[in-house]
Amino acid sequence: MTPTPPPGGTPTAVSETGDVEALKARIAALEAAAPPPHKEHHRLRTSGSVILIVIASLLSLLAVLAVWTSNFVGDTDRYVQTMAPLASDPDVQDAVTARVTGVVLDQIDVKGLVKQLSDAAAQQGVPPQAAQLIGGLSGPITSGLTDLVSSTVHKVVSSDQFATIWVQANRLIHTALDKALTGKGGGAVKLENNQVSIDIAPIVAKVKTELVNSGLAVAAKIPDVHTNFVVFASKDIGKVKTYFRILEIMGNWLPVIVVLIAAAGVFLAVNRRRALIGAGIGVALAMLLLGVMLTVFRAFYLDHLPPGANQAAAGTVYDTLVRFMRAGVRAVFAVAVIMALGAFLIGPSRPAVAIRTACRRVIGSIRDALFSLGMKLGPVGPFVHRFKRWIGAAILAVAAIILATWSYPTSAVVVWITVVVLIAFAIRELLDTGAGPGTGAPPPAHP
Repeated sequence: MTPTPPPGGTPTAVSETGDVEALKARIAALEAAAPPPHKEHHRLRTSGSVILIVIASLLSLLAVLAVWTSNFVGDTDRYVQTMAPLASDPDVQDAVTARVTGVVLDQIDVKGLVKQLSDAAAQQGVPPQAAQLIGGLSGPITSGLTDLVSSTVHKVVSSDQFATIWVQANRLIHTALDKALTGKGGGAVKLENNQVSIDIAPIVAKVKTELVNSGLAVAAKIPDVHTNFVVFASKDIGKVKTYFRILEIMGNWLPVIVVLIAAAGVFLAVNRRRALIGAGIGVALAMLLLGVMLTVFRAFYLDHLPPGANQAAAGTVYDTLVRFMRAGVRAVFAVAVIMALGAFLIGPSRPAVAIRTACRRVIGSIRDALFSLGMKLGPVGPFVHRFKRWIGAAILAVAAIILATWSYPTSAVVVWITVVVLIAFAIRELLDTGAGPGTGAPPPAHP
């Protein structure tokens, strides 16, 4: 017969119950006092990831500038190819016409020409009053001569010969810039008093010939004019050379460094997909900032031109010089947005799942229609299903290699590469018939 325990339970049971409650209270106090180790570890990883992604986003600004410096400013052929179309730009033609017209008129002695006409008239027996009248025509003669010279210069500037002169002059200008920034160069290029200048004598000589052919014989007396046209000037040219050299060196490595830093930030993150989205958004915002900076600097540059400068021509030249950089900004922006969007679409959110489901249904319907028409895949379907992830990784790797090795990619190039990648993924999904035997039948429909 089992003895009946006393009312209220045994003392031992009461003691054990109290110990358990005390232990639970102690554990709760410890948990409240300090966060779990894994939470602290995740917090550190998240903080490090954010810092690396922010650094990569900021460095992407400098990377675009470094690539532009290395591959555009440092590449004479690229520079000349970019500047060549300006020879037919109306604003540039007007600016060159005004500059050369002024140089030519400075070499013609209008007063001496009028005096020669007056003396010639007196020698021919013209009354003194008529000779004095000719002497007072310096104003109209100057105006007519200016129109003649200006029209002749514009004719030269509008010709195909000027395009050749323009290309040659810009090649010398680029050589001048290269000499100013690297110490190389020579010939017609001059580097004096912290200025880079170029001789525009070929254009003046061509205008001189055209004026003589037009009947202005006095133009033949114009001497060879070696006017230095300043294309670059800086009091701190030593510092500029240093910065240029640094950017030129970084142009080959900084983009790689930026990618590695961003990849490290994504790898360190607890949620790598979200980190990839953050990296894409960060770089896209950096490119937007750089685009705004280029626009603001354009206004600043035009507002600080010397008096009398042609602002329309200066704006056109500025836009041409930074066109390659703007194309790079748009290309990087497109890559960043596409990367962030792709990371979002592979996520578990309802919109992402809905889009993936819709795409699978459309591709599945196409596959069923092709099978109904007699398409047979044999072992291709199971092979694609087995190595589906590896095939996707290979598609992305090939696209990344093409983009990285493309010379001066634009946003259009990025978009077209993305379209091809999407088509490749669609074909991969179409060929995936499941893990069953290669009978050529479509995979079973899921409820």
